[in-house]
Amino acid sequence: MGRPRAGPPSTHILRPYREATTVITYIARRVLWIIPVLFTVSIITFFLMHAVPGGPWDREKALPAAVQARLNAQYGLDKPIYEQYITWAGGFIQGDLGPSYRFQDRRVNDIVADGLPTTVQLGIMAFVLAVLVGIPLGIFAALGHNRWPDYLSTSVSIIGISTPSFVLAILLVVLFSVQLGFFPTGGWKGPSYWILPTVALAGFPIAVIARYTRASMLEVTRKDYIRTAQSKGLRDGAVVSRHMIRNALIPVVTILGPTLAFLVTGSFIIERIFSIPGVGQFYITAIGTRDYSLLMAMTMLYAFAVAFLNVVVDVLYAYIDPRIRYS
Repeated sequence: MGRPRAGPPSTHILRPYREATTVITYIARRVLWIIPVLFTVSIITFFLMHAVPGGPWDREKALPAAVQARLNAQYGLDKPIYEQYITWAGGFIQGDLGPSYRFQDRRVNDIVADGLPTTVQLGIMAFVLAVLVGIPLGIFAALGHNRWPDYLSTSVSIIGISTPSFVLAILLVVLFSVQLGFFPTGGWKGPSYWILPTVALAGFPIAVIARYTRASMLEVTRKDYIRTAQSKGLRDGAVVSRHMIRNALIPVVTILGPTLAFLVTGSFIIERIFSIPGVGQFYITAIGTRDYSLLMAMTMLYAFAVAFLNVVVDVLYAYIDPRIRYS
């Protein structure tokens, strides 16, 4: 008798490979879309930036016209605007962010490399604090709906949303640094220096995440599958952890990506208040002095962070909710 012929691979064997291929294709397609997004952001930012009155050589005492002409020729600012953009874009593609017009002894690459790790550290710590406090606060409010836990959580959220981060930072410094002397007023030398800036930066995201979590939890509690799980005699803890929280986190995850991008790249005022050596202090200076290269670098960094983290959020959807597919 001849040997039996091998049949085609079974569907359950090929399924993991097909799913993996689908996921990789989806991620690759989304990542490639970041390129036109960055291109569009760069064009809009570059031309609007140059359309604003003023320039990098403006001073309280105006520089002589001959000096400004020499500086414009040195940095290529005497060329047509489209040629300036092509020059900048070519350098950006090669990883060269250009010279700083304000700090003429440093390149933008050096400024970003020196300050970005500190800014990222502050943003990540604030993000972790916001998630660890905001999500439980929202769950706490939803489970105690129309009772004192809900009122307490809602009050905290309203205060957090209505209080700007710089106001919260000043209040924290006055209370915990000046009055009580628990923490230093500024710097970035160790954990004791990190607490107040992290809390000040995380105040608003904590309130937003708590509100989203509360609203999502309240919506989930009205679903039929929650009533079915309760009618089956499942313990309240199991219903909350297995059914309510996991489904309620889907809309919350939607805002976590942009929130992280904002915290990582948007801590400029907090850095200035607490004298933190991040890129924020340079960015604020660049806005006032028209440091075009540094402004473009930070804008592109923020745009990339938002676009990339949105891709990460979309990928996480399928993990949180198995009903979501990448096809």
